[in-house]
Amino acid sequence: EPGKPWQNGTNESFNGKFRDECLAMNWFHSRKHAKVLIEQWREHYNTIRPHSSLDYQTPLEYVSEWKSSSTTGAVVSK
Repeated sequence: EPGKPWQNGTNESFNGKFRDECLAMNWFHSRKHAKVLIEQWREHYNTIRPHSSLDYQTPLEYVSEWKSSSTTGAVVSK
């Protein structure tokens, strides 16, 4: 339901991280500048930053592992 953030914890968690790690840490001089800095943060978030919910893997590592396990039919667990 609109206006009830506790019903979508995943989005609220991401929004909080984005606000704390990107928006609050930068002063944007223009839309173009904001676009560049947000893209840099997004790249870092998806390729370098480990996520506890993914067993401290980056999303890129997790997807690569998932794809390799789904093509072989094996289930990978840690």
